Amino acid sequence: MSPAFPPARPEVETLQAYSAPLEGRRGLLRLDFNENTVGPSPRVVDALRRIPADHIAIYPEYDGLREAVVANLQVADSHGDVEGLRTLESEQIGLFNGVDAAIHAVFHAYGGCGERLLTTSPTFGYYAPCARMQGMEIEAIPYLLPDFRFPLDALREALLGPDPPPRLLLLCNPNNPTGTRLAPEVILEMALDAPQTLVVVDELYEAFTGDSVLPRVDFNATPNLVVLRSLAKTAGLAGLRMGFAIGAAAVVDRIARVTGPYDVNSFAVTAALAALDDQAYVDGYVQEVTRARRWLIDQLLQAQVRHHAAGGNYLLIWPKRPPQEVVETLRRVGILVRSMAGKPLIHGALRVSVGTTEQMQRFWTAYQQADG
Repeated sequence: MSPAFPPARPEVETLQAYSAPLEGRRGLLRLDFNENTVGPSPRVVDALRRIPADHIAIYPEYDGLREAVVANLQVADSHGDVEGLRTLESEQIGLFNGVDAAIHAVFHAYGGCGERLLTTSPTFGYYAPCARMQGMEIEAIPYLLPDFRFPLDALREALLGPDPPPRLLLLCNPNNPTGTRLAPEVILEMALDAPQTLVVVDELYEAFTGDSVLPRVDFNATPNLVVLRSLAKTAGLAGLRMGFAIGAAAVVDRIARVTGPYDVNSFAVTAALAALDDQAYVDGYVQEVTRARRWLIDQLLQAQVRHHAAGGNYLLIWPKRPPQEVVETLRRVGILVRSMAGKPLIHGALRVSVGTTEQMQRFWTAYQQADG
């Protein structure tokens, strides 16, 4: 009998890791993980193909990438109020191996055993495992039925009540998977009112709704605010993993301290620079997704299919048949959607990512047959 292996920390021994069914998806219509469904800009592909072979043997270099993020944010939001972006500087940009790594680093840097994470429910599934890794307590305020409204009164009470303040407040805006949107002014007010809490705003889907706090934020007034962004959902770099944490320079520095020196690889850096330099491509993709979303909602309304659509590049649909049967039927014809089985408030629903109009037409034809 082999000797027992050394046990991990108690928090890890009892941890159920976050996992997602990501294998065997290539070649299928991917409407299950809210990715870009058409791929990145041709400039990205060209830049990757032009990487010299000897550069693969060199550790990554990051010069210019943070500055490119700042410049892109200023261009992307130039249609509105950009006062907060005018003062943004490169040292306020943290680079991470995807936003998942940024989330993990936030908890590693700021989450202590016995401290409290305040968030909403249901929301992105990786927040809770990260909190449990650190031995944190989790307080998840449920969205308000029937339309998944943001539970502002309950959350403000938990944030500002008589108990010690939560160490972390994590808000996905718009929320994945309910699409619930929260006005940026409300988030900024909460950050001002709770200076001892690190307020982290996950803005991965902001491009589809325009609810970002960045054009309005003053990180001198709210150094306890951090914004997360990605190039996975719009620019099509999910496979290369490129995420950003944006905030006060001192806070971004603390979050970066718990990561490795070369966590972001050279291919991701090259792709990110090319993607950030082609905002027109991203804008065109977002516009097409917006058109496709409107088209699909019209079909759902006409067919009287129960659904919920708010923010983001996804929506929820409640099939008449058992959800897993519909998922499997769709997969057999090459279409992937995500079951929300077991998730609070939305058990029995399917989350469907929105791609192009042509892709959604294909989905709608197959869905009517699968749930007929």
